[in-house]
Amino acid sequence: MARVPERRCNTDEMSYNSTGLVVHDADAHVMETPGWLRDHADASIRERIDALAYQGGNELRQTGDPLEQQRDLVASFDRLAARHQSNEYRAVEAAEIMNRKNFAATGSFIAADRPRALDLLGFASQLMFNTFHNSRLHDWEHSGDIEFAIGAAQAHNRAMLEFCSVDARLLPTMYVPLADLDRAESLAREAIAMGAAALLVASGCPPGHSPSHIALDGVWRAASEARIPIVFHVGGTGALIDTSYFVNGLPVPADFHGGAENFRSVDYMGIPIPPAQTLATMIFDGVFERFPDLRVGVIEQGAIWVPSWMRQMEAAFDAFVKHEDRLQQLSMRPSEYVRRQIRFTPYPTEDVGWIIEQAGPEVCLFSSDYPHVEGGRRPIERFESSLTAASMTAVSDANRHAFYHDNFVDLMGAALSNLVATGR
Repeated sequence: MARVPERRCNTDEMSYNSTGLVVHDADAHVMETPGWLRDHADASIRERIDALAYQGGNELRQTGDPLEQQRDLVASFDRLAARHQSNEYRAVEAAEIMNRKNFAATGSFIAADRPRALDLLGFASQLMFNTFHNSRLHDWEHSGDIEFAIGAAQAHNRAMLEFCSVDARLLPTMYVPLADLDRAESLAREAIAMGAAALLVASGCPPGHSPSHIALDGVWRAASEARIPIVFHVGGTGALIDTSYFVNGLPVPADFHGGAENFRSVDYMGIPIPPAQTLATMIFDGVFERFPDLRVGVIEQGAIWVPSWMRQMEAAFDAFVKHEDRLQQLSMRPSEYVRRQIRFTPYPTEDVGWIIEQAGPEVCLFSSDYPHVEGGRRPIERFESSLTAASMTAVSDANRHAFYHDNFVDLMGAALSNLVATGR
């Protein structure tokens, strides 16, 4: 596993990260403005992409006449951008860097401000994801209109690249639809040629075929050759659970944002199911055997489930290996593929020390979820409280370093080459 000198990123004593370690952030976001996707779409599909509506607990909402909504949103963002540039906003920016959330946060939607946010956070890099489009990209991929799905993905990728182009520390994820077996590889290579730091795919099953289909080997080959990872992210699998679970005769609880449109405790229990099934299928069908250099990051889908999932795969392997040729062709046990090739971001409420103890020191990554509310105001402190309470023993310095740094460097490969060269 690659190691680099423990030098902090270019920041000062006011940065949030005071660990003394080089810290990479495996989950960070752009807050998309209303026309973010439309503005980057080809003319042939642009008018079919609705502007974002911001339902829920975000700072901006739409109600009433659609044209009036649009005018109100444009005016709201103009006012918000002016507030971000004001002396009053900037004067307390360092102290408020982890307190301001969503559109109120520094660099959340104004790309030019994001490098300043990184300096104040004290993170060496951030792996960047969209906020509002994962479910849209998933739904379009499953709509049956593959041309529109591909066009929307390409618009997303242009928008991500543009936002991240202001600073090499911002690592853009680019979406690759897996629905079209004949075109998936070319779409992956197109995203890589554009400058993708990671290829984002839905963590659930593509429409009509398995994620382990041999026709998708070109996608995994392209990522392996470029030395960049495949990444999953929460929100890209459609409904997490059957909505009938909420028909219980009781009031709907408010979510993190104070509304009823995002997710709550019952939805939360469904988060691991799509990545667990997808990754197990890919392991059993030999994807990681065929591509030993492939890396996969499972982002914002938790990790507390990983140890039991690994043991379940071990049990499945032992139960079926005598009867399934595909399992007999594997050179390693399922858990060994996980430790070699798959990385996960725990939630700050999860006991990271226990996960490391049970699953291995290779599997966990630090993430802040900046600038989202869900990531909290003190993610390092919350992770540290669990890191030092792993069963009966504290996490070793080497494993702590792996959590904040080494495992991310291993995941990202070539996408971090420039930063590694500068000692970050």
